[in-house]
Amino acid sequence: MEGFIQVTTTTGKREDAERIARALVETRLAACVQIAGPIASIYRWKGKIETAGEWLCLIKSRQENFRAVERMIRSLHPYETPEIVAVPLTDGSRDYLDWLRSELTAPCEE
Repeated sequence: MEGFIQVTTTTGKREDAERIARALVETRLAACVQIAGPIASIYRWKGKIETAGEWLCLIKSRQENFRAVERMIRSLHPYETPEIVAVPLTDGSRDYLDWLRSELTAPCEE
C-alpha cells in the first residue's frame, strides 16, 4: 500500500483548527481534516500538570508530505510546541484510498 498517514495536532480554539485544516486542504497537503472537540487534555508543561480544552485535528496525507504538513502547521499554530505526530494508515477501503490519492498533491521533494 502507498504511504498514507494520519497526522494529529490539537489547538486551543476551534478557529485555529479550522484555519490549519483549510490551509492544508486548499494546498492539497491534506485530502481531509476532521476536527473533533472540544476534548480534555491533561499534560505536563514546564513542570506543572495542566488541563486544557482543545480541538483535535485528524489530517489525512502522504508520508512523503509529512515535513511540508509539519511546516504549514507550525506556521499557523499558536502553540509554542504543538503536537504534530503521524501514524501510518496500514489499510483501508479501495474507494477511500483512491479518493485520498486523487485529492493529494504528488509527493513533495525534500
